[in-house]
Amino acid sequence: MPADYARLIDAETWAFIRETETWYPHETATFTIARQREVYDAMCRAFHRGYPEGIAARDEALGGVPCRIYDPTRPGAVTVVYYHGGGLVVGGLESHDDVCAEICAGTGYRVVSADYRLCPEHRHPAAFDDALAVAYAAAERFGQPIVLAGDSQGGNLAATVAHAMRGSDVEVRGQVLIYPGLGGDKTGASYVFHANAPMLTRDDLDFYRSIRYEDGIEPRADPTASPLRDTDFSGLPPTVAIGAECDPLCDDATEYAARIRAAGGQALAWVEPGLVHGYLRARVTVTRARESFARIKSAISALAEGHLPAPPA
Repeated sequence: MPADYARLIDAETWAFIRETETWYPHETATFTIARQREVYDAMCRAFHRGYPEGIAARDEALGGVPCRIYDPTRPGAVTVVYYHGGGLVVGGLESHDDVCAEICAGTGYRVVSADYRLCPEHRHPAAFDDALAVAYAAAERFGQPIVLAGDSQGGNLAATVAHAMRGSDVEVRGQVLIYPGLGGDKTGASYVFHANAPMLTRDDLDFYRSIRYEDGIEPRADPTASPLRDTDFSGLPPTVAIGAECDPLCDDATEYAARIRAAGGQALAWVEPGLVHGYLRARVTVTRARESFARIKSAISALAEGHLPAPPA
């Protein structure tokens, strides 16, 4: 039985979905790559909310990767390294500019946004290589510890970096993964039940996966591509993983946290009721998204301070 989105999704969120569709129609994944990027960039500009007072940003390469660095008036000791979403195909420094500025303001920590290379021009492992280089360079440039964060495929990159940095001399204080795609079972519950969800479908996911790899085939056991396909979940930093209920990727967040806990680590996951993929752009107009974004900022702050946040009430 398909999901009953008329019941699950409230009126505010439907208004956000309809507004998004005026900029980013259902068939966008069938456009040329250049056209997809034009459409996505225009949508992000339409939803841009500006910077909070007191936040300054500058562009600077870290580890050879273009980055945007956000500083509050008196930055705290932790640096947040943020990886934007976009299926590893679209997005960049502009797409999540205001989100990063608000995280900076809300946590009081410096935020580094990474402009990693995109597919299909730069297939796997290019984005992973860039993401890892930025994390190391940010720790060297600004000091330790760091917190990793990202949404959608940016959440994937944050997790792959966390796996790769185990045993290094960089202290990763934690990671916050927002509706992440972590390489979960495509026949699993959320992938099937929400295969035709608003904002992101299983067909969309298949498209993004198909152009990520040279042969179009996802590796079976490559944690630099799919963290859920790692065989070892020990030694990972404290983790908060957040799923959107009406999203085929929803189960990836809860499954990943469960794997970390089973390996003796600290991990918390929750599912945001009635929310859809990409809801960060709804954080001003949709109550549920605004409350979730507040929890995300609190989670980053808690991990930076050395502990897991309290779970949502």
